[in-house]
Amino acid sequence: MASTVEEAKRGSSPVELTLRGVILGGIITLLFTAANVYLGLKVGLTFATSIPAAVISMAVLRGFRDSTIYENNIVQTVASAAGTLAAIIFVLPGLVMIGWWQGFPYWTTAAITGTGGILGVLFSVPLRRALVVDTDLPYPEGKAAAEVLKVGSESREGAVESAKGLSVLLWNGIISMGYAIATQTKLVASEATKWFRVGGGATGGGFTLSFALLGVGHLVGISVGVAMFIGVIVSSGILLPILTTQHPLPGGPEAWAGQIFGDDVRFFGAGVIGVAAIWTLLRIAGPVIGGIRSAMAASRARHAGEALALEERDLPIAVVGAGAVAMLLPIAILLWSLIRSGPLAGSEIVLIAGALAFVIVIGLLIAAVCGYMAGLIGASNSPVSGIGILSVVAAALMLVGLFGRDQPTGTTDALIAYALIVTGIVFGVATISNDNLQDLKTGQLVGATPWKQQVALVIGVVFGSLIIPPVLDLLNTAFGFAGAPGAGPDALPAPQAALISALAKGVLGGNLNWAMIGWGAVAGVIFVVLDEVLGMLGRMRLPPLAVGIGIYLPMSLILPVSAGALIGWFYDRWAAGRADPEFAQRMGVLTATGMIVGESLWGVLFAGIVAASGNDSPLALVGDGFEGPALIGGVIIFVALVVLLYRRTRRLVVSD
Repeated sequence: MASTVEEAKRGSSPVELTLRGVILGGIITLLFTAANVYLGLKVGLTFATSIPAAVISMAVLRGFRDSTIYENNIVQTVASAAGTLAAIIFVLPGLVMIGWWQGFPYWTTAAITGTGGILGVLFSVPLRRALVVDTDLPYPEGKAAAEVLKVGSESREGAVESAKGLSVLLWNGIISMGYAIATQTKLVASEATKWFRVGGGATGGGFTLSFALLGVGHLVGISVGVAMFIGVIVSSGILLPILTTQHPLPGGPEAWAGQIFGDDVRFFGAGVIGVAAIWTLLRIAGPVIGGIRSAMAASRARHAGEALALEERDLPIAVVGAGAVAMLLPIAILLWSLIRSGPLAGSEIVLIAGALAFVIVIGLLIAAVCGYMAGLIGASNSPVSGIGILSVVAAALMLVGLFGRDQPTGTTDALIAYALIVTGIVFGVATISNDNLQDLKTGQLVGATPWKQQVALVIGVVFGSLIIPPVLDLLNTAFGFAGAPGAGPDALPAPQAALISALAKGVLGGNLNWAMIGWGAVAGVIFVVLDEVLGMLGRMRLPPLAVGIGIYLPMSLILPVSAGALIGWFYDRWAAGRADPEFAQRMGVLTATGMIVGESLWGVLFAGIVAASGNDSPLALVGDGFEGPALIGGVIIFVALVVLLYRRTRRLVVSD
C-alpha cells in the first residue's frame, strides 16, 4: 500500500480537497459537535471524532469510484476540527454561571469560538515539521486514524494482509461497542470504584472498564503509561490520604476524598502540568524554530520555482503570518463591542492591547504545549482543561496587574467576564492545536498534502463555530447550568466551566488556592529533573507532563490507560519475535484502534439517544440494586474479552 500511495502522489494530483468531502465533513460535524457539547456539559468529558468520522466517510464515499484515502482524510479532518472545538464549553458557560450572560448571543459566541480556532490552526502550521515530522511522539489517535484509513483503502484494493487487518478492526470495534452498550443497560458495570478510610483520612481507587482507554494505552506506549501511573500514586496514594487527614470533612469517604481531590489535588496537578509545560516549551523551542525556518525556506524555494513534494507543502509561512495578524482585527472589534458601554468603558485601549498581546504570546505557547501533549497521549486524554485553568489564571493576573483588586463590585464582575472571554479565545487556540497536529500526523502517514489539510482544518473551525452557539443556547434554555441564577434541579453540571469561572473569581478576588499550585510546581521541577537523569542514564524516560496528567485526572481514567500500555508492551515484545515483526506490530495497533473505534461510534449514537429521550439512562434494564452483580460480571467479562481479542490477533498474525 505504501508504494501505491507514493506512486499516486508522485504521478498525479489525486482527489483530495473536494466539495463533496467538505459537505460530508460538515454533516458529520453537525452530529458530532452537538453530541460533544451535550456530553461535555453533562459529564465533563468529550470524545475525539477523527476515527468515527473516518469510518463514516469511508462507508459513504465507497460508492464513488474516484474517492481516495486522501479525500476520506479531508472528511475526518473537517469533522474532527469542529468536534474538538466543542471543548469551548469548558469556558463559555461560566459567563452564564456568573450571571453576566443570560443566554449565548449567537454572533458573539461564534466569534469567540471561531477566532480562537482559526488562530489555533495558523499557530500550529509551523509546528508541523517540529512536532509531527521530526519527532518520535506516538500520536496514538493520529496513528489509529491513519490505520483505519489505510485498512479501508487496502481492503477496497483487495490486499490479502489488509483483509486480516480489516477483520481485526471490525471484530474489535464490534466487541468494544457491544460492551459499551451493555454498560448502558446497567447489566454490567462501566467502572469499578472503591473509596475507603486510611487512618484519619480517606482515599479511593477506580478503573473504568473502557476498551477505548485500554486501546489508547496500547498506542501511547509503556513510558507514558508508567509515568501516568506514578501520577496516580502521587495523587491517590500520597496526597489524598495526607490532605484528608489534615482537613476532615463531613460525609463518607467518597464525598470526602472526592471534594479534596477537586479542591486541592487537581490544583497540585495543574502546578505540575504548568512546570512540565514550560519545560516542554524550552525543550522544543529549538525544533520549533527550526521548523519555522524550514517552512520559510520551503516558501522561498516555492517562489524560486523549485518543485516541492506534495506531502511537504504547508500553507506558505507568509500567508500564516498575515492570517494571524489579520485575525487580531475581528478580535479587537469583538472585545471593543463587549466593553464599550459597560463598567469597563473608558479603558478600551489598555484592555484590548493587553488582551491582544496575551492572545498572541500565550496562544503561541499553548499551541506548542497542546500539540506536544496530543502527540504524547492523544487528543482525547490531553488535559486541555488543565491548560484552561492556567490560561484563566494568567488572564486574571494580567487584569489584576492592570486594575488591582480593590474595585467596585460591578467592575470586578466585568473584569471576571472579560477574563473568561479572553480565555475563551485562547482556549480555542488550545483545543484546535490539540487536535490539528493529531490530524496532520494522520495526513503524514497516509501521504496527504499538508496545505489542503490545513485549509480543511479552517473549514472545520468555521463549521463548528456556527453550530456550537445554538446547541449551547438550546441546552441552557432546556436545562440550565448548575450554579447559574435560576438553575433548576436538572441543570447540567458543566464542571470545567464552573471551576474555571471560580478561578477567575478567586484570582480577581484574592482567594485562589495558590498553595497547592505552588507545591505542584515544586513537584514538577522534581519530575523534570528525574526524567532528565533517567535520559542521561539511558533508562526509560518518565515524561513529566504525563506524570502531571496522572495526578490531574481521576484514577479511574488513568489506570486503564496504564494497563493498556502494559498490555501493548507485552504484545510488542511478542511481535518482535515474529517472522514479519512490522506486520505483527501493525496488527497490534489495529487491535487497539478497533477498541477505540467501536466505543467512539457508540458515544456518538448514545449521545443522540440521550438528547432525544431527555433521560440520562435510556437503556437501563435494572436499577441501582443490581450494582454488585453488575460489577463482578462486568470485570470478568471485560477481562475475558480483552484476552480473547489479543489472542485472536496473535492467531491471525501466525496463520498463513
